[in-house]
Amino acid sequence: MKNLFAAGLVFCSLGNLDAAEVIDRRALVIRHNLEWNELKGEIPLGNGEFCFNTDATGLQTFGGSTLSHWAWHSAPLPPGSVMGDVPPTGTIERGRITGPMRKAAERGDLDGWMFRNPHPANLARLRLVQADGSALTPGRITKLKRTFDLWTGLHRSRFEVDGKPVQVETCVHPRLDLVAVRAESPLLGNGKLVLVLDFPYPAAMGGAWVGDWKHPEAHTSELVKKEDKRSGSLRRTADALTYIASLAWGSGCDFRPVANAALGNHRFLVVGGGDGRCELVCAFSSQVLETLPTVEETQLAAARHWPEFWQSGGAIDLSQSKDARWRELERRIVLSQYHMAAQSAGSWPSAEIGLMGVDFWSGQFHMEMVWWHLAHFGLWDRWPLAGRALGCYEKFLPVARQLAGQFDYQGARWGKQVGPEGRTAPWDGSFVLHWQQPHPIFFAELEYRLQPTRQTLEKWRDVVFATADYMADFPTADQGGIRHLAPIMPPSEQGVTRDTVFDLAYWRWGLDQAQRWRERMGLAREPKWDEVRRNLAPLPTVDKVFVHSADWTDTYLKRAWEHPDPIGVLGMLPPLEGVDFETARRTVHKVWQTWDWNRCWGWDFPWMAMAAARVGEPRMAVDALLKEAGSKNRYDQRGVNTGGPCPYLPGNGGLLYAVAMMAAGWDGCPQNQAPGFPSDGSWVVRWEGLKKAP
Repeated sequence: MKNLFAAGLVFCSLGNLDAAEVIDRRALVIRHNLEWNELKGEIPLGNGEFCFNTDATGLQTFGGSTLSHWAWHSAPLPPGSVMGDVPPTGTIERGRITGPMRKAAERGDLDGWMFRNPHPANLARLRLVQADGSALTPGRITKLKRTFDLWTGLHRSRFEVDGKPVQVETCVHPRLDLVAVRAESPLLGNGKLVLVLDFPYPAAMGGAWVGDWKHPEAHTSELVKKEDKRSGSLRRTADALTYIASLAWGSGCDFRPVANAALGNHRFLVVGGGDGRCELVCAFSSQVLETLPTVEETQLAAARHWPEFWQSGGAIDLSQSKDARWRELERRIVLSQYHMAAQSAGSWPSAEIGLMGVDFWSGQFHMEMVWWHLAHFGLWDRWPLAGRALGCYEKFLPVARQLAGQFDYQGARWGKQVGPEGRTAPWDGSFVLHWQQPHPIFFAELEYRLQPTRQTLEKWRDVVFATADYMADFPTADQGGIRHLAPIMPPSEQGVTRDTVFDLAYWRWGLDQAQRWRERMGLAREPKWDEVRRNLAPLPTVDKVFVHSADWTDTYLKRAWEHPDPIGVLGMLPPLEGVDFETARRTVHKVWQTWDWNRCWGWDFPWMAMAAARVGEPRMAVDALLKEAGSKNRYDQRGVNTGGPCPYLPGNGGLLYAVAMMAAGWDGCPQNQAPGFPSDGSWVVRWEGLKKAP
């Protein structure tokens, strides 16, 4: 499964630095290398498409799953159902949208099935166990020390089991979906410890290991090839999902199945040699791989790849700052770059949990969150890493057109919570959320800014125009000719309202930008788009600040929590015709003063930072990125944002977009150095290779 790290990334320009001031990128990166000695703490080792989540043993002894963007599984349909009963759009409702989803399918049991399927499959679990296959207990492990070198991609663990030393090195290949392990211990030499590779039935079930381990009869793990004493292949089959696990092990080691009726045919032992060394590489793919790299070759490939990644695109060095918080902000920036490259640079957009597990939403991705996962790659000049995932728009276009037509609209309506088939999962919010609709136009603009060619215009043409057609057809005109966006799911759990302020602003920007796309292509403006744009409901204000909506004007009294929509008007979005700068500035101050930040989400803080920077409040922008708000704006030991109901990568992606914008600036920004940071000397921002935001 080829990943985008093999794509040709363009090495950075110097940005704001003279040649003599070029950032020492290795020093920048390695000062944030991970040292995390929590036994069950999982670090994702990934290549963008594939991720081996390892606990502190360097394996998955106490937790961690092996996930990819390509391995999706669907359980059998409810008894008596056939695929023809599953609506390809996710619902059988027809006619204009008037509220939340009422009915997804003719049979109610299909609603639950569609929500849970498809889901990512845990490809395998690799653990350290006792010779009889029984699990190790945490209390037997002492003197633990483990590190992850961001510059080389190598994870090292050292610990003792029953007083005997164990060392494990773990690495993921940059171009193959392959994990390589080298373990050494006298306990491996005398057979008291072995490695065990086993497989679950794929299921949207979390816990320490994703999957269902209690139904071995529901899937198969067939040893299809073992032509020599050093390699073999397993064919995994679970319903319609089939993949190959290709393995090679070191000299003196042995690989054999475990005969255990209760476990089925899903467990295999890797036994170390008499010298106490055990080496294993395990690759996952759609077919048998005839040749596998060794552990050493995998480590060398990673040690070449990761420096190339870190030396491409942008970099931000804060080490000369006087503000004591510089190290924490820089840590978040560096580690966020790693996580987004390791987990969100594959063939599909990421789930909110990335490739670290399966979340409440069955590991499917949310089309409104695709922006937060991928937009930053444009500003960091690493656009190729977003390319394949953004191909989802072209792939989903037929389904999006069908969904729009089903609701009696023109153009294409993008779904909400989807998997690779593009079908929207049924739940109340699926058809009342709006703000995913303009996203593909934003992505098209980011790509055009980097590659302003006819090829880019043609590439995005159908997606941009179909999106705009829907956006022009969706608003409903009242008797006075004013066009309204209704209904809309607000950023709270208090029902449905219309004309929320950010949606109205984003709708304006999207229709304007679609017209620019036509003009760039030498086409006439689309009259209907202009008519709808002119007559959209005004952005709601009360007391000279933006409010949530005209229906809910008590924004700062009763609804000052969850996503702070009013600041999005001039933050993520550039200035719009008719948006008063002072109103936007007063709104930013009002939100900052009144909002309950402990009830927000991880990406709300960088969203606030973008808005504060645009209205000339750089100190507030930095404070927003670092604001104490319980778990909502925390980045754990591995640098993963925790501001959601799971590890929450939209927070990491949002942070990267915000800091790039604050450092390199945005269209029309002040010309001073790093315009989104304070200029009083407390922050010294050295950056290179970044691109301005729109």
